[in-house]
Amino acid sequence: MSTSRTAAVHAAGALVWRETDHRLEVLLVHRPRYRDWSWPKGKVDPGESLPAAAVREVAEETGVTIVLGIPLPGLHYRLNDGKPKHVHYWAARPADEDGDARALSVRPPVEPASTDEVDEAVWVGVDAARDLLTRKADRTPLAALLQAWEKGRLHTRTTTIVRHGRARRRSAWRRGEQSRPLTPKGAAQSVALVPVLSAFGVREVVTSPWRRCLSTVEPYASKAGIRLAADKALTEAAHHEDPDQASEVLDELIARPRDVALCTHRPLLGAIIDTIGEATRRWTVGTLPTRDPYLRTGEVLVSHIVGRGHRARIVAVERHRPPSGL
Repeated sequence: MSTSRTAAVHAAGALVWRETDHRLEVLLVHRPRYRDWSWPKGKVDPGESLPAAAVREVAEETGVTIVLGIPLPGLHYRLNDGKPKHVHYWAARPADEDGDARALSVRPPVEPASTDEVDEAVWVGVDAARDLLTRKADRTPLAALLQAWEKGRLHTRTTTIVRHGRARRRSAWRRGEQSRPLTPKGAAQSVALVPVLSAFGVREVVTSPWRRCLSTVEPYASKAGIRLAADKALTEAAHHEDPDQASEVLDELIARPRDVALCTHRPLLGAIIDTIGEATRRWTVGTLPTRDPYLRTGEVLVSHIVGRGHRARIVAVERHRPPSGL
């Protein structure tokens, strides 16, 4: 079978939720072409990340701007031509125009879907959604959403770990290590991070002050109007002197009631992953990387958190790599 026939098709969408009179409601769309009720979703564009695609598709099909929350079970099946298709879902809340303004400001405008594609978007209760959904498989992510809500794991915030983009080789850089820059590929990875951080509503960015980290998160911070917070504890030099420093910074960020991104270097990732692991539980959705280098250059690890202070717990983790070719 040819590669073109077996290459997987990826789509992304979200179960957008809100609470009305202590009742959970979700947003469904009606597609006249298929005469069905389903979740807003659509194919991932070339070079687009899954989170960015989910945010874009929901905006196009419903007019609702969202911030992604925990990942939900997806769907996997084969199309009529034999290609495997994977549909990726998240829980998502309608964006707060004030609190999320900076994250929303970096998103490009979207064109509303035509009425031939989607002619209705409605908020309904969970029971009504279960009855309306045309495909039985679409009830699986709904069940996971309801369970998370009942267990208090739906109101989340994120701490996103970013490994800096591809940098010049150490052996090829004769100046100070702290000034070693990104390569053109690393610069492209930093630009690709912008829609990912926006999708998760990042409002604050903490970074190593070394050049390759600053350059990785600067495109997002600049577009969003966020002032970078540089912390020497996130440098390789500080880690060599005291390996616990970065973990202490991360502990403080996990306890904060804000969506935050932290950019650092490969040698620190083991300690950072261990710190995240201490805040997870056996029921946490997703798995943490276990082997060095833990994350590729430009890759992110998103932790979804409930609770504050010493009661903060991670309920889900997920990883997102740069688009193919970066």
